[in-house]
Amino acid sequence: MTERADEGLAFMLRYENVAWFEDGKVRILDRRVYPRKVEFVYCSNYREVIKALQDMVTQSAGPYTAAAMGMALAAYECRNLSEEKQIEYLTTAAYEISHARPTTVSRMELITGGCLTASKKALTLGKNVSDAIVEHTVKANNLRYGKVNLMAEHLVEMFPQNGSVMTQCFGETIVGMMLKVAKQQGKNIKIFCPETRPYFQGARLTATVCHEMGFDTTVITDNMPAYVMKKENVDVFTSAADAICMDGHIVNKVGTYQIAIAAKYTGIPYFVTGAPDKGHPTVDTVKIEMRDPDFVLQAMGVRTAADGLKGYYPAFDITPPELVSGVVTDTGIYTPYDLNSYFKDGNMGEFEMVI
Repeated sequence: MTERADEGLAFMLRYENVAWFEDGKVRILDRRVYPRKVEFVYCSNYREVIKALQDMVTQSAGPYTAAAMGMALAAYECRNLSEEKQIEYLTTAAYEISHARPTTVSRMELITGGCLTASKKALTLGKNVSDAIVEHTVKANNLRYGKVNLMAEHLVEMFPQNGSVMTQCFGETIVGMMLKVAKQQGKNIKIFCPETRPYFQGARLTATVCHEMGFDTTVITDNMPAYVMKKENVDVFTSAADAICMDGHIVNKVGTYQIAIAAKYTGIPYFVTGAPDKGHPTVDTVKIEMRDPDFVLQAMGVRTAADGLKGYYPAFDITPPELVSGVVTDTGIYTPYDLNSYFKDGNMGEFEMVI
Protein backbone atom coordinates (compact mmCIF):
# COMPACT_ATOMS: atom_id res chain seq x y z
CA MET A 1 0.00 0.00 0.00
CA THR A 2 1.15 3.52 -0.81
CA GLU A 3 2.71 5.55 2.01
CA ARG A 4 0.17 7.83 3.60
CA ALA A 5 0.23 11.56 4.23
CA ASP A 6 -1.98 11.41 7.32
CA GLU A 7 0.84 10.37 9.65
CA GLY A 8 1.05 12.47 12.81
CA LEU A 9 -2.43 13.94 12.49
CA ALA A 10 -5.29 13.64 14.99
CA PHE A 11 -7.39 10.47 15.22
CA MET A 12 -10.30 11.67 13.13
CA LEU A 13 -8.05 12.91 10.28
CA ARG A 14 -6.58 9.48 9.53
CA TYR A 15 -8.09 7.94 6.43
CA GLU A 16 -9.54 4.81 8.00
CA ASN A 17 -11.13 6.92 10.75
CA VAL A 18 -12.83 9.18 8.20
CA ALA A 19 -14.36 6.44 6.03
CA TRP A 20 -13.07 3.04 4.91
CA PHE A 21 -14.18 0.11 2.72
CA GLU A 22 -13.49 -3.31 4.19
CA ASP A 23 -15.14 -6.75 4.15
CA GLY A 24 -17.95 -5.65 1.85
CA LYS A 25 -18.98 -2.62 3.92
CA VAL A 26 -18.11 1.03 4.32
CA ARG A 27 -17.61 2.33 7.83
CA ILE A 28 -17.89 6.07 8.46
CA LEU A 29 -16.94 7.80 11.71
CA ASP A 30 -20.15 9.31 13.08
CA ARG A 31 -19.14 12.92 13.55
CA ARG A 32 -22.60 13.75 14.87
CA VAL A 33 -21.64 12.20 18.21
CA TYR A 34 -17.81 12.41 18.16
CA PRO A 35 -15.86 13.03 20.43
CA ARG A 36 -18.24 12.16 23.28
CA LYS A 37 -18.68 8.80 21.56
CA VAL A 38 -16.48 7.02 19.03
CA GLU A 39 -18.98 5.21 16.83
CA PHE A 40 -19.02 4.18 13.19
CA VAL A 41 -21.97 3.93 10.82
CA TYR A 42 -21.74 0.82 8.63
CA CYS A 43 -23.12 0.87 5.09
CA SER A 44 -23.91 -2.33 3.20
CA ASN A 45 -24.61 -0.70 -0.18
CA TYR A 46 -23.69 2.56 -1.84
CA ARG A 47 -27.17 4.04 -1.39
CA GLU A 48 -26.68 3.71 2.37
CA VAL A 49 -23.48 5.76 1.90
CA ILE A 50 -25.57 8.41 0.13
CA LYS A 51 -28.01 8.46 3.04
CA ALA A 52 -25.12 8.80 5.49
CA LEU A 53 -23.86 11.80 3.52
CA GLN A 54 -27.31 13.37 3.48
CA ASP A 55 -27.75 12.69 7.21
CA MET A 56 -24.39 14.44 7.88
CA VAL A 57 -22.80 11.40 9.49
CA THR A 58 -19.59 12.97 8.17
CA GLN A 59 -19.02 16.61 7.26
CA SER A 60 -16.36 19.00 5.93
CA ALA A 61 -14.00 17.01 3.66
CA GLY A 62 -15.15 13.72 5.19
CA PRO A 63 -17.80 13.20 2.48
CA TYR A 64 -15.11 13.13 -0.22
CA THR A 65 -13.40 10.10 1.29
CA ALA A 66 -16.78 8.54 2.10
CA ALA A 67 -17.90 9.05 -1.51
CA ALA A 68 -14.80 7.28 -2.83
CA MET A 69 -15.29 4.40 -0.41
CA GLY A 70 -18.93 4.29 -1.51
CA MET A 71 -17.64 3.71 -5.05
CA ALA A 72 -15.51 0.83 -3.77
CA LEU A 73 -18.63 -0.61 -2.17
CA ALA A 74 -20.58 -0.19 -5.41
CA ALA A 75 -17.84 -2.13 -7.19
CA TYR A 76 -18.19 -4.90 -4.61
CA GLU A 77 -21.96 -5.00 -5.12
CA CYS A 78 -21.70 -5.50 -8.88
CA ARG A 79 -18.56 -7.67 -8.91
CA ASN A 80 -20.34 -10.71 -10.39
CA LEU A 81 -21.88 -8.85 -13.33
CA SER A 82 -20.41 -8.63 -16.82
CA GLU A 83 -17.78 -5.95 -17.43
CA GLU A 84 -20.30 -3.89 -19.39
CA LYS A 85 -22.90 -4.13 -16.62
CA GLN A 86 -20.32 -3.30 -13.95
CA ILE A 87 -19.37 -0.09 -15.76
CA GLU A 88 -23.07 0.76 -16.14
CA TYR A 89 -23.67 0.14 -12.42
CA LEU A 90 -20.63 2.17 -11.36
CA THR A 91 -21.55 5.05 -13.67
CA THR A 92 -24.96 5.26 -12.02
CA ALA A 93 -23.37 5.06 -8.57
CA ALA A 94 -20.89 7.83 -9.44
CA TYR A 95 -23.72 10.14 -10.47
CA GLU A 96 -25.94 9.39 -7.47
CA ILE A 97 -23.15 9.67 -4.91
CA SER A 98 -21.83 12.93 -6.35
CA HIS A 99 -25.33 14.45 -6.17
CA ALA A 100 -25.97 13.44 -2.55
CA ARG A 101 -25.79 17.08 -1.45
CA PRO A 102 -26.38 19.94 -3.89
CA THR A 103 -23.76 22.51 -2.87
CA THR A 104 -20.73 20.25 -3.34
CA VAL A 105 -21.68 18.46 -6.58
CA SER A 106 -18.83 20.06 -8.55
CA ARG A 107 -16.12 18.69 -6.24
CA MET A 108 -17.89 15.38 -5.70
CA GLU A 109 -17.95 14.71 -9.43
CA LEU A 110 -14.15 14.91 -9.45
CA ILE A 111 -14.01 12.32 -6.67
CA THR A 112 -16.46 9.82 -8.13
CA GLY A 113 -15.19 10.47 -11.67
CA GLY A 114 -11.66 9.55 -10.61
CA CYS A 115 -12.95 6.38 -8.97
CA LEU A 116 -14.90 5.50 -12.12
CA THR A 117 -11.78 5.90 -14.26
CA ALA A 118 -9.77 3.77 -11.82
CA SER A 119 -12.43 1.06 -11.91
CA LYS A 120 -12.44 0.93 -15.73
CA LYS A 121 -8.66 0.58 -15.72
CA ALA A 122 -8.86 -2.23 -13.14
CA LEU A 123 -11.46 -4.08 -15.20
CA THR A 124 -9.23 -3.85 -18.27
CA LEU A 125 -6.29 -5.26 -16.31
CA GLY A 126 -8.38 -7.95 -14.63
CA LYS A 127 -7.76 -6.56 -11.14
CA ASN A 128 -10.09 -6.43 -8.13
CA VAL A 129 -12.06 -3.22 -8.71
CA SER A 130 -12.85 -2.45 -5.08
CA ASP A 131 -9.19 -2.79 -4.10
CA ALA A 132 -8.20 -0.60 -7.04
CA ILE A 133 -10.61 2.14 -5.92
CA VAL A 134 -9.33 2.02 -2.34
CA GLU A 135 -5.73 2.27 -3.59
CA HIS A 136 -6.73 5.12 -5.90
CA THR A 137 -8.42 6.89 -2.98
CA VAL A 138 -5.32 6.65 -0.80
CA LYS A 139 -3.25 8.13 -3.63
CA ALA A 140 -5.80 10.90 -4.16
CA ASN A 141 -5.93 11.64 -0.43
CA ASN A 142 -2.14 11.68 -0.28
CA LEU A 143 -2.07 14.21 -3.10
CA ARG A 144 -4.74 16.36 -1.48
CA TYR A 145 -3.19 16.17 1.98
CA GLY A 146 0.15 17.13 0.45
CA LYS A 147 -1.40 20.16 -1.21
CA VAL A 148 -3.14 21.12 2.01
CA ASN A 149 0.19 20.89 3.82
CA LEU A 150 1.56 23.47 1.37
CA MET A 151 -1.50 25.63 2.02
CA ALA A 152 -0.79 25.33 5.74
CA GLU A 153 2.78 26.53 5.23
CA HIS A 154 1.56 29.65 3.42
CA LEU A 155 -1.20 30.22 5.99
CA VAL A 156 1.04 29.88 9.04
CA GLU A 157 3.33 32.52 7.56
CA MET A 158 0.45 34.92 8.24
CA PHE A 159 0.41 33.99 11.95
CA PRO A 160 2.46 35.95 14.49
CA GLN A 161 5.04 34.12 16.60
CA ASN A 162 2.72 34.43 19.59
CA GLY A 163 -0.91 35.09 18.82
CA SER A 164 -4.44 33.85 18.44
CA VAL A 165 -6.45 32.49 15.54
CA MET A 166 -10.21 32.16 15.13
CA THR A 167 -11.62 29.32 13.04
CA GLN A 168 -15.08 28.50 11.70
CA CYS A 169 -16.80 25.12 11.53
CA PHE A 170 -14.39 22.23 10.81
CA GLY A 171 -11.84 22.71 8.05
CA GLU A 172 -10.80 19.04 8.22
CA THR A 173 -7.29 18.49 6.81
CA ILE A 174 -6.19 22.13 6.89
CA VAL A 175 -6.83 22.27 10.65
CA GLY A 176 -4.46 19.39 11.33
CA MET A 177 -1.85 20.54 8.82
CA MET A 178 -2.01 24.15 10.06
CA LEU A 179 -1.30 23.03 13.61
CA LYS A 180 1.39 20.58 12.51
CA VAL A 181 3.22 23.35 10.61
CA ALA A 182 2.74 25.85 13.45
CA LYS A 183 4.31 23.36 15.84
CA GLN A 184 7.21 22.72 13.44
CA GLN A 185 7.84 26.47 13.23
CA GLY A 186 7.61 26.90 17.00
CA LYS A 187 4.70 29.30 16.81
CA ASN A 188 2.69 29.65 20.02
CA ILE A 189 -0.90 29.93 18.79
CA LYS A 190 -4.12 30.04 20.77
CA ILE A 191 -7.25 28.86 18.96
CA PHE A 192 -10.78 30.24 19.37
CA CYS A 193 -13.46 27.94 17.93
CA PRO A 194 -17.04 29.19 17.48
CA GLU A 195 -19.33 26.25 18.28
CA THR A 196 -20.99 26.14 14.82
CA ARG A 197 -24.60 25.23 15.40
CA PRO A 198 -26.68 23.22 14.83
CA TYR A 199 -24.20 20.29 14.61
CA PHE A 200 -21.52 21.99 16.73
CA GLN A 201 -18.66 21.02 14.41
CA GLY A 202 -16.47 23.77 15.83
CA ALA A 203 -16.99 22.73 19.43
CA ARG A 204 -16.81 18.98 18.84
CA LEU A 205 -14.50 18.50 15.86
CA THR A 206 -12.16 21.48 15.38
CA ALA A 207 -11.67 22.00 19.10
CA THR A 208 -11.00 18.28 19.62
CA VAL A 209 -8.34 18.16 16.90
CA CYS A 210 -6.68 21.35 18.20
CA HIS A 211 -6.65 20.07 21.78
CA GLU A 212 -5.42 16.60 20.76
CA MET A 213 -2.54 18.21 18.88
CA GLY A 214 -1.50 20.17 21.96
CA PHE A 215 -2.79 23.69 21.38
CA ASP A 216 -4.47 26.09 23.80
CA THR A 217 -8.07 25.89 22.59
CA THR A 218 -11.17 27.83 23.65
CA VAL A 219 -14.74 27.18 22.48
CA ILE A 220 -17.06 30.16 22.12
CA THR A 221 -20.72 30.40 21.13
CA ASP A 222 -21.70 31.57 17.67
CA ASN A 223 -22.77 35.01 18.91
CA MET A 224 -19.37 35.81 20.48
CA PRO A 225 -16.87 36.22 17.57
CA ALA A 226 -16.96 40.03 17.30
CA TYR A 227 -16.53 40.55 21.04
CA VAL A 228 -13.81 37.91 21.31
CA MET A 229 -11.91 39.33 18.34
CA LYS A 230 -11.67 42.70 20.04
CA LYS A 231 -11.38 41.65 23.68
CA GLU A 232 -8.89 38.81 23.16
CA ASN A 233 -6.88 40.52 20.38
CA VAL A 234 -7.43 37.83 17.76
CA ASP A 235 -4.79 38.12 15.02
CA VAL A 236 -6.25 36.08 12.15
CA PHE A 237 -9.60 34.63 11.12
CA THR A 238 -9.39 31.59 8.85
CA SER A 239 -11.71 29.01 7.38
CA ALA A 240 -11.79 26.39 4.68
CA ALA A 241 -14.49 26.55 2.00
CA ASP A 242 -17.04 24.27 0.42
CA ALA A 243 -16.64 26.24 -2.79
CA ILE A 244 -14.29 29.03 -3.86
CA CYS A 245 -15.96 30.62 -6.87
CA MET A 246 -13.77 32.04 -9.61
CA ASP A 247 -15.34 35.47 -9.03
CA GLY A 248 -13.97 35.48 -5.47
CA HIS A 249 -17.12 34.58 -3.55
CA ILE A 250 -16.61 32.07 -0.74
CA VAL A 251 -19.22 29.44 0.08
CA ASN A 252 -18.76 27.91 3.51
CA LYS A 253 -20.66 26.80 6.59
CA VAL A 254 -23.38 29.30 7.48
CA GLY A 255 -21.96 31.84 9.92
CA THR A 256 -18.75 32.44 8.00
CA TYR A 257 -20.15 35.58 6.37
CA GLN A 258 -20.98 37.29 9.65
CA ILE A 259 -17.57 36.45 11.16
CA ALA A 260 -15.90 37.85 8.04
CA ILE A 261 -17.90 41.07 8.48
CA ALA A 262 -16.78 41.30 12.11
CA ALA A 263 -13.17 40.62 11.12
CA LYS A 264 -13.24 43.33 8.45
CA TYR A 265 -14.70 45.88 10.88
CA THR A 266 -12.18 44.93 13.57
CA GLY A 267 -9.23 45.09 11.17
CA ILE A 268 -8.43 41.38 11.30
CA PRO A 269 -7.42 39.58 8.07
CA TYR A 270 -9.59 36.72 6.83
CA PHE A 271 -7.73 34.01 4.94
CA VAL A 272 -9.71 31.23 3.29
CA THR A 273 -7.89 28.01 2.41
CA GLY A 274 -8.44 25.88 -0.66
CA ALA A 275 -8.04 25.93 -4.41
CA PRO A 276 -10.46 27.87 -6.64
CA ASP A 277 -13.26 25.81 -8.20
CA LYS A 278 -13.39 25.95 -11.99
CA GLY A 279 -16.81 24.33 -11.72
CA HIS A 280 -18.11 27.56 -10.23
CA PRO A 281 -17.13 30.42 -12.55
CA THR A 282 -19.55 32.71 -10.67
CA VAL A 283 -21.42 32.49 -7.39
CA ASP A 284 -24.66 32.15 -9.37
CA THR A 285 -23.67 28.57 -10.17
CA VAL A 286 -23.84 27.56 -6.49
CA LYS A 287 -27.01 26.07 -5.04
CA ILE A 288 -27.26 26.66 -1.29
CA GLU A 289 -28.55 23.56 0.44
CA MET A 290 -31.56 24.10 2.71
CA ARG A 291 -31.72 21.53 5.48
CA ASP A 292 -34.41 20.43 7.91
CA PRO A 293 -35.39 23.63 9.79
CA ASP A 294 -36.28 21.56 12.86
CA PHE A 295 -32.57 21.27 13.65
CA VAL A 296 -32.33 24.92 14.68
CA LEU A 297 -35.14 24.38 17.20
CA GLN A 298 -33.04 21.90 19.18
CA ALA A 299 -29.49 21.37 20.38
CA MET A 300 -27.97 17.92 19.91
CA GLY A 301 -31.39 16.31 20.07
CA VAL A 302 -32.76 18.35 22.97
CA ARG A 303 -35.68 20.59 22.00
CA THR A 304 -34.97 24.21 22.96
CA ALA A 305 -37.85 26.08 21.29
CA ALA A 306 -41.59 26.03 21.93
CA ASP A 307 -43.82 23.84 19.77
CA GLY A 308 -45.29 25.58 16.77
CA LEU A 309 -42.27 27.78 16.02
CA LYS A 310 -40.60 27.79 12.61
CA GLY A 311 -36.90 27.30 11.96
CA TYR A 312 -34.65 28.35 9.07
CA TYR A 313 -31.54 26.38 8.14
CA PRO A 314 -29.37 27.20 5.14
CA ALA A 315 -26.34 24.91 5.43
CA PHE A 316 -23.97 27.46 3.86
CA ASP A 317 -23.63 31.18 3.31
CA ILE A 318 -21.72 33.34 0.82
CA THR A 319 -18.91 35.74 1.72
CA PRO A 320 -18.17 38.38 -0.95
CA PRO A 321 -14.58 38.96 -2.11
CA GLU A 322 -14.29 42.39 -0.48
CA LEU A 323 -14.24 40.66 2.91
CA VAL A 324 -11.51 38.18 1.95
CA SER A 325 -7.88 39.14 2.57
CA GLY A 326 -6.52 36.24 0.54
CA VAL A 327 -7.20 32.77 -0.82
CA VAL A 328 -4.48 30.45 0.48
CA THR A 329 -3.64 27.73 -2.03
CA ASP A 330 -0.89 25.17 -2.40
CA THR A 331 1.07 27.53 -4.66
CA GLY A 332 0.66 30.72 -2.64
CA ILE A 333 -1.84 33.34 -1.53
CA TYR A 334 -4.01 34.98 -4.17
CA THR A 335 -6.31 37.97 -4.12
CA PRO A 336 -9.93 36.86 -4.53
CA TYR A 337 -10.12 39.15 -7.57
CA ASP A 338 -7.53 37.22 -9.59
CA LEU A 339 -8.11 33.53 -8.98
CA ASN A 340 -7.53 32.65 -12.63
CA SER A 341 -3.82 33.19 -11.96
CA TYR A 342 -3.82 30.01 -9.87
CA PHE A 343 -4.34 27.90 -12.99
CA LYS A 344 -1.81 29.66 -15.26
CA ASP A 345 1.02 27.26 -14.40
CA GLY A 346 -1.07 24.13 -14.96
CA ASN A 347 -2.31 23.72 -11.39
CA MET A 348 -5.21 21.28 -11.22
CA GLY A 349 -6.80 22.24 -7.92
CA GLU A 350 -7.19 20.51 -4.57
CA PHE A 351 -9.49 17.76 -5.80
CA GLU A 352 -7.85 16.83 -9.10
CA MET A 353 -8.37 13.31 -10.40
CA VAL A 354 -5.54 10.82 -9.90
CA ILE A 355 -5.30 8.16 -12.58
